[in-house]
This record gives sequence, C-alpha cells and structure tokens, in this order.
Amino acid sequence: MANAGVQLLGFTLAFLGFIGTIASTVMVEWKASSYAGDNIITAQAMYEGLWKTCASQSTGQIQCKVYDSLLQLPGLVQGTRGLMCASVLLNFISMLVATVGMRCTTCMAEQPLQKDKVALAGGIIFILGGLLALVGTSWYGHRIAQDFYNPFTPTNARYEFGSALYVGWGAACLVLIGGGLLCCNCSSGGSQKAPRYPMNSMPGGRDQV
Repeated sequence: MANAGVQLLGFTLAFLGFIGTIASTVMVEWKASSYAGDNIITAQAMYEGLWKTCASQSTGQIQCKVYDSLLQLPGLVQGTRGLMCASVLLNFISMLVATVGMRCTTCMAEQPLQKDKVALAGGIIFILGGLLALVGTSWYGHRIAQDFYNPFTPTNARYEFGSALYVGWGAACLVLIGGGLLCCNCSSGGSQKAPRYPMNSMPGGRDQV
C-alpha cells in the first residue's frame, strides 16, 4: 500500500515546481545583456523574455515593450512558449489527478487499488510536464550559449543566461522529483497475497490424513 507521507512530499515538491514553472514562463529575464569582453557599457541593461523585452536604465527606470507580432518572432521563442505553456497545463492537470489518488484524501477511499493507479497517473503526467519545461529552458539556454561563443556575433549583441532560466531549471527538477516519488510510491500488484497451504493439506501429500 502506498505511503501517504511520501505521496504528500512528492506532491508538495511537484506543486512548488509548478509555481516555479509559471514564474519562469512569465518572467522577462530569460536572457540578459552581457558585459564580457570589450562590452563595458553599463548605463543600460537589456532583458528579453518570451512575451516582452525590457531595458533597464542606470537611473532605475525600466521600459518594457510587448512583442507586436507573433508571426515575426523567432522560432526559438515560439517553440519555447509552446513548451512552457504545455508544461504548465500538464502540471495543472496532474495536480488534479494526483489529489484524487493520494492516500491523504477521501476520494475513492473504498477502492485503494484504483486510487493508487490514479496517483501513478498523476505522477506520470507530472514527469511529462517537467520534461517539457526542462526541454524548453535547456533549448533556450543552448541557443544563448551558442550565440555567445559565436565569433561572428557582435560584442554588444551577446547575451547571458537570465534568472528565468535558473528558475525554470530548478522548477523542472522539482516537478520531476515529485512525479517520481508519486510513481515509485504506488502499490505494485495489490495488497492481497496468495494463500499458503501446509504440506499436509495438499493433495497427494505424504502426511495427508
């Protein structure tokens, strides 16, 4: 039978990862302007996200601009948007499914085996959502690193990893760990064991009376 404490721990970690995935998706600091090399202009910092771009002045003033056209966006931004939004949706669905299947809830309490299967399904969906977030953030980060080390990229056009990427990576790991705990803690094969018969009661036994 599944352990309610381990299930609750897994659900809590996955829930925290779900919140982190939402935060990473809406944050604008997916990539930040780099000051490496000869690029020593620090009066203005540029940030780009999935939904808008911002410029921060040294005076503290921040100006943001939402992307005007969806079709004019690079394929990287469109693809990462889709992966992150799909991850948020899957994590939300898995939260509902896992809540029904957890031992600490009263839903389907009269059907413990089916309840464990529902918890297993919730854990699997959590893992899928975490993988989508991990792929989206890693893909975006790979392109940032690729452009940074490209010798043909102008120095003032180079970017580094933004805080949203680190939040996304951490959130994806939490979702994967939480989903794994929900899956590994599922009952495997039911709570009833096959009955054992004594040797003297088996047909053909030597000690049969």
